[in-house]
Amino acid sequence: MVKQLWFSVLFVVFISLAHGQTQDSTNYYVQFSSTNSINKTNDKSAFLLNNALRFSIAKERIKLNFNNNWLYGRQDGSQSNNDFSSSLDFNIYRKDLRFFYWGLANYNTSFSLKIRNQLLAGAGVAYNLIDKNEVFLNISDGFLYDASSILENELPIDYQTVRNSFRLLYKFVFKELIIIQGSNFYQPSLTDAADFNIKLNNDIAFKLNKWLSLKGSLVYNRINRTDRENLLFTYGVAFEKYF
Repeated sequence: MVKQLWFSVLFVVFISLAHGQTQDSTNYYVQFSSTNSINKTNDKSAFLLNNALRFSIAKERIKLNFNNNWLYGRQDGSQSNNDFSSSLDFNIYRKDLRFFYWGLANYNTSFSLKIRNQLLAGAGVAYNLIDKNEVFLNISDGFLYDASSILENELPIDYQTVRNSFRLLYKFVFKELIIIQGSNFYQPSLTDAADFNIKLNNDIAFKLNKWLSLKGSLVYNRINRTDRENLLFTYGVAFEKYF
């Protein structure tokens, strides 16, 4: 029920905002990436597939992002990952474009982190420390409401909490051929310092042309309440287009 409600809310908000954007000059961006890792020996095997789809709508004073990610993996014949994440976020910029407000709604489920269902929603502020074509550095902070169903000591637990969400976002471009970027979060509960989430997502892309890149990704996640973490390195291709 939570998943169906989440996708209904996403669809309505996304369509409403997209329709409102069409009244003025609008830029669109779509990216699909598929990265994987395969390791096989005489008696052991491991397989990891990571698919991601991103769609963005941007104007001078507002930007909307819709992100979906599915990670699936098996090791020695047993399932190791079946993790899905879908998020809708927006930025509302001030006149100087360096300081802005953000809002986020995010749904997650993760076999590897023992998350049965998780819904995060909140808002905050952000500031561009450096905003150039070759170098971009941004910090943000805010609060998220977390409604989760997890497996704690293999027992299903439902709980709610409010988290502080700090993010470091960066992007470095070298001669328009190599792009290194990352989005990294630290999200502790306001009521329990031992209940925190860490999400690190960093990648490097080598552009072959305007729409095709070779891509390597390094992802780390930790859910301290379930005492679970994963570290993932995948590689593959990414397709992107502005219109």
